Amino acid sequence: MTHPQDPLASTDGGSPARPIQVETHGLDVIGDADRKGTPRTLFWPWFGANVSVLGLSYGAFAFGFGISFWQALAAGVLGIVVSFLLCGFIAVAGKRGSAPTMVLSRAAYGVRGNRLPSVISWVLTVGWETVLTALATLATATVFSRLGWGGGTETKVVALMVVAALTVVGGVMGFDLIMRLQTFITVITGVLTLVYIALVADHVHWSTVSALPAGSAQEFVGALVFMMTGFGLGWVNAAADYSRYLPRSSSSRGVIGWTTFGACVAPLLLLVFGLLLAGSSQSLSKAVAADPIGALTTILPTWFLVPFAVVAVLGLVGGAVLDIYSSGLALLSAGLRVPRYLAALFDGLLMIAGSVYIVFFAGDFLGQFMGFLTTLGVPIAAWCGIMLADLALRRRDYDDGDLYRPHGRYGDIPLPPLLLTLAATAVGWGLVTNTAASWLTWQGYLLSPLGLGGKTGAWAYANLGVLVALALAFTGTLLLGRGRVRAQEAQAPSPVTDEGVLNA
Repeated sequence: MTHPQDPLASTDGGSPARPIQVETHGLDVIGDADRKGTPRTLFWPWFGANVSVLGLSYGAFAFGFGISFWQALAAGVLGIVVSFLLCGFIAVAGKRGSAPTMVLSRAAYGVRGNRLPSVISWVLTVGWETVLTALATLATATVFSRLGWGGGTETKVVALMVVAALTVVGGVMGFDLIMRLQTFITVITGVLTLVYIALVADHVHWSTVSALPAGSAQEFVGALVFMMTGFGLGWVNAAADYSRYLPRSSSSRGVIGWTTFGACVAPLLLLVFGLLLAGSSQSLSKAVAADPIGALTTILPTWFLVPFAVVAVLGLVGGAVLDIYSSGLALLSAGLRVPRYLAALFDGLLMIAGSVYIVFFAGDFLGQFMGFLTTLGVPIAAWCGIMLADLALRRRDYDDGDLYRPHGRYGDIPLPPLLLTLAATAVGWGLVTNTAASWLTWQGYLLSPLGLGGKTGAWAYANLGVLVALALAFTGTLLLGRGRVRAQEAQAPSPVTDEGVLNA
């Protein structure tokens, strides 16, 4: 059998690459023989997943909050770095437990209690892979339309089939192919993105950008939270899925540093240039809201449209592949008892169905997208707070066997973390709004009682609920979970038998 860690070994100058096969690992702990590599190999999957030209469009998204260039830059830098730093911290759990993120979460939530955050994680990752696939399809159609090669329904159908095939094959094959694919995507998209920036640099007009008026503190906070949910908070629930292949002796600082650096470097550069482009042209900024990737082609010379389509599709596929891999693991952790590759295939079918809706039937993209991010961002932020606090309280590695035993040290369905998650989510949803998505008008119910101006006041679009959910869950776990963690770590290692093991 091909070891899933082979690409890390070959990247790090170890054994040569072996033939790629379907990964057989699911929720199981990665054995010592399969754990190889160093933290710096984490750079490739995280960079490849976040080098997408979608990062340029976030410049227009930020200006949608009515803030200046410098405010948008500060919100973007803080949002990207802080949110991916959270990913780096959670990635440490991977090398300490060598299991998928949503299995390691059982230490905090219990073996079966963890099914609640697993379902939320699954919905988030399926949603993200759907959004990325739809954007790649729309971008291809726009490029073909400009070239006079079609761009209508037939083009969209073919583009969707190609993008979906690349994504599903990567997710089904698993870690080995993903690591090699991400290295390839990193190089190609990195080079072509630099060419794109050079070609459209003359569209930047600093005098126009610098003249944009400043927004309020509430609008700045809204942009900051949007950046956090659009970047790192969309990945925290999968942050340990790749570090779990590293040896347990790997440097925790190295895991945090390389995860954060690999994920941050491309979005930061793309955001800065995206802000300069969007701030220079109000018409381009508005067009991005409707077609985030395709709108970027309107300022390109014709000869670079095909290379741009390549960089756009590869960048988006890079993110979608990681999402579909992690969504399959989350679905298994939620209780579905099938092989990992079948779970990934099932998620791929849902992704295709969702992409068809977005491409052929949905109207306003940005409004629905923001609603999706903020709504699921709240419970994911609550889970992240609990996971971070639980990880900070632990002094030892996870007990591998008890992560799968309902009657082990981590418990079956402990109520405190579940009730804390529900409470933090309820408070968080009461502090976020999104009027562009009609199905979310019920949110924001605490803005008026708390004296924040109601659903039309100054704080209505600050989306404070995401930060509040994160803070409440983190603080609550630190206060309530210390005794539980100490009692767990005082127990002797669990037996190596399969008795009482829950496999899903």
